[in-house]
Amino acid sequence: MRNSLLIFAACGLLAFSCGGGHNSDSSKTVFNTNEMNGITSLDPAASSSFENIEAVNQLFNGLVQTDDDLNVIPCIAHTFKISEDGLKYTFLLRNDVYFHDNEAFENGKGRKVIAKDFEMSFNRLYDSRVSSAMSLLTYVDRSEKTGYKGFVAVNDSVFEIHLKEPFSAFLNILTMKYFSVVPYEAIDKYQQDFRRNPVGTGPFKFKMWEEGAKLIMIKNENYFEKDEKGVRLPYLDAVSISFAKDKETAFMELLSGKFDMLSGVDAFNINEVLDKNGNLNSAYSKKFYLQTKSFLKTDYIGILIDENIESVKISPLRLKAVRKAINYAFDREKMIKFHMNNTGEAATAGFIPPGLRSYDPNKVKGYKYDPDKVRQLLMEAGFPDGKGLPEITLHTVDNYKEQVEFIQSQLGENNIKLKISIDKPAVLRQAVAACEYNMFRKSWVGDYADEENFMSLFYSKNFSPAGFNFTHYKNTDFDVLFEKALKENNDSVKVDLYQQMDRMLIDDAPVIPLYYAKVIRLVSHNIKGFNTNPMNLLNLKTVKKEVPLD
Repeated sequence: MRNSLLIFAACGLLAFSCGGGHNSDSSKTVFNTNEMNGITSLDPAASSSFENIEAVNQLFNGLVQTDDDLNVIPCIAHTFKISEDGLKYTFLLRNDVYFHDNEAFENGKGRKVIAKDFEMSFNRLYDSRVSSAMSLLTYVDRSEKTGYKGFVAVNDSVFEIHLKEPFSAFLNILTMKYFSVVPYEAIDKYQQDFRRNPVGTGPFKFKMWEEGAKLIMIKNENYFEKDEKGVRLPYLDAVSISFAKDKETAFMELLSGKFDMLSGVDAFNINEVLDKNGNLNSAYSKKFYLQTKSFLKTDYIGILIDENIESVKISPLRLKAVRKAINYAFDREKMIKFHMNNTGEAATAGFIPPGLRSYDPNKVKGYKYDPDKVRQLLMEAGFPDGKGLPEITLHTVDNYKEQVEFIQSQLGENNIKLKISIDKPAVLRQAVAACEYNMFRKSWVGDYADEENFMSLFYSKNFSPAGFNFTHYKNTDFDVLFEKALKENNDSVKVDLYQQMDRMLIDDAPVIPLYYAKVIRLVSHNIKGFNTNPMNLLNLKTVKKEVPLD
């Protein structure tokens, strides 16, 4: 009852009908969607989960942003430059960006954003009680050389960042929502409760959030970005995000028109909605359309190969030939078609996914199903026709049981015995980080658009549990190329370096790439201007909603 009253009150303030997104004023529009997993904070400093990022992106802006092709473009900074030595980043700020009106400000009126706001916002990320973004600040120089200030407001319009050494991925990192600007007045007023009282500069401003029920954001009438015709964005009057955990309920809300979009393969029953080729079943084509795009996410099976660990010393997985045999022993294309309705793309071109410049199937050739090579490699490893090869255990979670059972079946046909262990997600995460499992199923999502984000999983200085190198892969040549790529600002040279690294991974086989994920969205036909991007970032500032005539 309490939730219902709050939602009703919020809808009354908006003068909308929550279900249909319009009222007697037919020009008023609200975009309705659902997020099954809920959100934990509206503070950009806590935007560590996809769900939080989805909401924060509507409320906040940073210095730079990415376009739909993952190019870094200006945002609050109208221009930026990087010094020749790659150590100083200079941003010239727009003078027409204002914080949302809020009682934290004098007279409740949002003030203009200045460089000092970025200095404060970024320094705030060093507080581990506030944010988990500290690892992203490793390259920022806060030494005596910079007066212990890595972030400097030169004046109201000029903001500088100083690095210890060149880091070619840094500009892409600045597009992450962690690096949004927040006002010190709101931090001082709300303190830890800023998570529930966000004040930003984004296309929408906060109205109401009842945790576990609904989040409502309304149009920022003073937003600084405009379309190509000079019309101020956004077009929508409001955004409403529900948190229904049951996907069947959410899908029925989409069918009834109460939701305008559902996102993700877990948000609906793919066997009901899509055919085996990944196309929308005709029964639903009159209600909504299907959006798909490459997603910066690689699903894989990791293999612990550190022979300093006792369990690895006695495991057949320590042998490269066995790891390569497993890579050849199952048909990724068949798995994706019959168990995933083509909602992914077979990972047959390395670990780096489509959407990044280094992805090129002609330059990096991965594994395809080949029983002859399996037999050859098992013979090479000393296990002819699998004789003497011990059973191997693969750890996964229940969501992927059907997929790994397919892999188990095909490996069995090729004389490789695979046992499946189903773990709870938290147990799997902890055990993998602690090097307790020799084989495990995981995925990696790129949270910024640079290959470094994916190749860092195999850099030897990132061994888990301190880092994300869960396989404990160590290759000196790989490390040399990785360190070189970090300092290289020439895109074509970077592409070549990362392709070399990806080919090394294919040859050494510390992982079994399974598939590259896809952005999957079901969108109502009355939603226009809704673009997709390989980050699957929810961008609603250019969306229009056609309201049916009464």
